[in-house]
Amino acid sequence: MDCSDETQRRMKVINNHLTTADHHHSPSHLLRSIPTAAQFFSQEGFSAVLPEKLVTGNWNVYRSIRSPLNLVSRFRDHPEITTLHDNFVRSVETFRDYKYLGTRIRDDGTVGDYKWITFGEAGTARSAIGSAFISHGIPKDSCIGLYFINRPEWILVDHACSAYSYISVPLYDTLGPDAVKYIVNHAAVQVIFSVSETLNSLLSILSEIPTVRLIVVVGGIEDQIPSLPSSTGVQVITYSKLLNQGRSNLQPFRPPKPDDIATICYTSGTTGTPKGAVLTHGSFIANVAGTTIDENFSPADVYISYLPLAHIYERVNQIMLAHFGVAVGFYQGDHLKLLDDLAALRPTIFCSVPRVYNRIYAGILNAVKTSGGLRERLFNVAYNAKRQAMINGKNPSPFWDKLVFNKIKAKLGGRVRLMVSGASPLSPDILEFLRICFGGRVAEGYGMTETTCTITVMNEGDELTGHVGSPNPACEIKLVDVPEMNYTSDDKPYPRGEICVRGPIIFQGYYKDEAQTREVIDEERWLHTGDIGTWLPGGRLKIIDRKKNIFKLSQGEYIAPEKIENAYAKCKFIAQCFVYGDSLNSSLVAVVSVEHDVLKEWAASQGIKYNNLAQLCNDPKAKAAVLADMDACGREAQLRGFEFVKAVTLVLEPFSLENGLLTPTFKIKRPQAKEYFAKAISDMYNELSKTAPSPKIF
Repeated sequence: MDCSDETQRRMKVINNHLTTADHHHSPSHLLRSIPTAAQFFSQEGFSAVLPEKLVTGNWNVYRSIRSPLNLVSRFRDHPEITTLHDNFVRSVETFRDYKYLGTRIRDDGTVGDYKWITFGEAGTARSAIGSAFISHGIPKDSCIGLYFINRPEWILVDHACSAYSYISVPLYDTLGPDAVKYIVNHAAVQVIFSVSETLNSLLSILSEIPTVRLIVVVGGIEDQIPSLPSSTGVQVITYSKLLNQGRSNLQPFRPPKPDDIATICYTSGTTGTPKGAVLTHGSFIANVAGTTIDENFSPADVYISYLPLAHIYERVNQIMLAHFGVAVGFYQGDHLKLLDDLAALRPTIFCSVPRVYNRIYAGILNAVKTSGGLRERLFNVAYNAKRQAMINGKNPSPFWDKLVFNKIKAKLGGRVRLMVSGASPLSPDILEFLRICFGGRVAEGYGMTETTCTITVMNEGDELTGHVGSPNPACEIKLVDVPEMNYTSDDKPYPRGEICVRGPIIFQGYYKDEAQTREVIDEERWLHTGDIGTWLPGGRLKIIDRKKNIFKLSQGEYIAPEKIENAYAKCKFIAQCFVYGDSLNSSLVAVVSVEHDVLKEWAASQGIKYNNLAQLCNDPKAKAAVLADMDACGREAQLRGFEFVKAVTLVLEPFSLENGLLTPTFKIKRPQAKEYFAKAISDMYNELSKTAPSPKIF
């Protein structure tokens, strides 16, 4: 093509954008709505595909079709909101008299109905807390530690940090004193909000955390607060006293800028010391604005807060809820009493993790199976009828809800219209099960701390399962080849590779750790997630593997244990599963934390007598039954031969934060689990070596 032809083509593109001026058009309206957008991107269902670099011609960058040409960084309806402070100021003005934060816990520790404070009252408390920081001489941009589980005061302190330009630093209540000490010193935390239960552990390490000047005890009783010698330089006061100090000397806000640090969110990780992800006000606003671009929440909605506030998933939820004026009720603090809290609160929005949804799924199926033949048949008929209607794109008959499913819905309070799953993969079958049983929208999302939470989420109206949705309109995504794992952009039927993300949601880096920051953010500001993905038709992302947790078996086969554990998650016997292998062995073994009730029922059906469950776990017949069920799940998931577990150890104890086997986001800490179960792993491999066929001698 010669220059004149190229010039004419470009002029034609420009002219196609222009309308004929007449008396209806002001000069600002001379641009027509992009009929030639295909010049810049191609639409693929829920995503738009663009070239990464115009000169290369590789169309490999995916964005949301809802904002293909510009990444979202502000709320479309409220572009004036650029910080978390702006967001809450607007909420206080807009929803002043609406209920905001609710709790069932009384001052004396008893439990009753939910009692609420309004947005206006929360705004007043926020100002008092921030003013008290100033009166205590805490400099602007200092770090404020939060060392307690979800309750209204957590949110109020966070709002105060935003309004007066302090940096909030969540301290996981489950990380233990060593990690807490590390974070406090690493971030030079000056104020720590604690509760009575965590106060003693703080006081025991006081001499080792020299930057701390003030400890505030939430829920503390004045005459029970210890008085420290002035030589320590640390003051301990109650939350109530801090509020009164602030009220008596209110200070004007010290608003932050969008690029200012809002929080340093330490990720426990599965190895090593915690890493502090630096997140700005602007990155939070961009992520929430993008995620909620088509959402419609209101003060009529109610949300239950029980996921850890120290985790980015719940943290971003709270920013979104405040923006839309949603009421937030807090759980009692005991996961075993969550169903009781749900019945009392009756939420409309329920966010959770696959571990909880798996238990809901297993609980419902178990209740159905033990309800008797007629009720079980009725459930199956209702389930299949509703499923078929949904597959055909029709509205299921309300008859089945009245007859069967309303009783199931009542377990979560009866009003849930939106269920969201995040933090790890949810089985497609379980997602479909939840949609059928609870009747509302069920969406799965994908994100991480380093992207201020959401990277992708399922679009409303998308009925396909087995994926994590399309890009958040605030970011763009590309897949990068991982040749050592045989994942490339040329793979058929769909390209595969490491998921890389770019946009205003990306964190600034790891606090005081340039080396680890450079490992994950390249020179073009792409964040390398370590997750392996593939693009499905319609611009949907599917997570298929993990780059970091792979290991090699002795025969050279690569293993991604999390993929295998997810396949086994549907096994009825399994509450949790840890799959292990190494380069010295040719097969995999697993440690299974069993579902107690399922194991008991199996033993009864087989006529097996036992003195206690520990004895039953060691019964070879029980191990064989669990392994057989795991094999069936593995075949259904189409695991390859070497991915099947060959030996299993059954344990009664769950993997938990308390025993150090889980991160606060419920991921298995693999090095710790390997050490914890070292004897069981060794015994399984010894047993396998005895049963292995003798090598043939030629």
